[in-house]
Amino acid sequence: MAVLFGSIATKIGDFHLRFLLTNNNLYLTIMKPIYQVLFYQNCKLVNEKCQIMQTNKLFLLLLITILISLFFYYDLSQYLTLEYFQAQRTTILAIYADNPWQTALIFFAIYVVVTGLSLPGATLLTLIAGAIFGLLKGLIIVSFASTIGATLAFLLARYLFKDFVQQKFQTQLGPINRGIEKDGGFYLFALRLVPAFPFFAINLAMALTPLNVWTFYWISQIGMLAGTIVYVNAGMQIGQLQSLSDILSPTLLLSFALLGLFPLIAKKLLKHLRPIT
Repeated sequence: MAVLFGSIATKIGDFHLRFLLTNNNLYLTIMKPIYQVLFYQNCKLVNEKCQIMQTNKLFLLLLITILISLFFYYDLSQYLTLEYFQAQRTTILAIYADNPWQTALIFFAIYVVVTGLSLPGATLLTLIAGAIFGLLKGLIIVSFASTIGATLAFLLARYLFKDFVQQKFQTQLGPINRGIEKDGGFYLFALRLVPAFPFFAINLAMALTPLNVWTFYWISQIGMLAGTIVYVNAGMQIGQLQSLSDILSPTLLLSFALLGLFPLIAKKLLKHLRPIT
């Protein structure tokens, strides 16, 4: 039965793979090797338990693929643009004024889904959080939503890919694994503090290492906190724009200056925090 389901899942997977390859160049490089790994690799131990585990992974990846496919097929990214938010800003703020808790919860859920599925739009959502909720509330919402979403992406990637990658590249990953076990928390903190690497790439890469889930969560939350403050504050100023002349306001210029200076400040800070070896 597991073999039958696996065969069906493979055919469905091929359909969604073709869809992604023809509709988004980014996922051409991301999803193709993923499908090759999960849909066409054979279990080293051919037994019922192994087949069930592989089938579960197939269906989970299919579900994720379908959700991502729907996101691009229906062009939902059009709703995650600054232009759309500015056009709907008055309506959104009115809804928030009438239903503050519901609005916050819905926004929180959307943020978790976007980051959990590694969809584009997290940075803009952070800016929008500042425009809608203000600095303090926006910071709290984004800090927890981004960390929970990142941890969800981390767990999904670990369940789907870690065993295969560790077995396939056991020799090459040996030194990396030992380094992560020793200083993994610091490396993750450095990656989170300096926004030089894509948010989703850090989540997926760390999932393939021996890093503890709880360590990943709390270091991610602390490491992203400073950057979150800067982006939420910038979003709060963007939300106050009434005309193009407001772009030259001192508070908005300061927010964008902080966005530019933050990576440099973070690098200086990391030099003092780097562990002595």
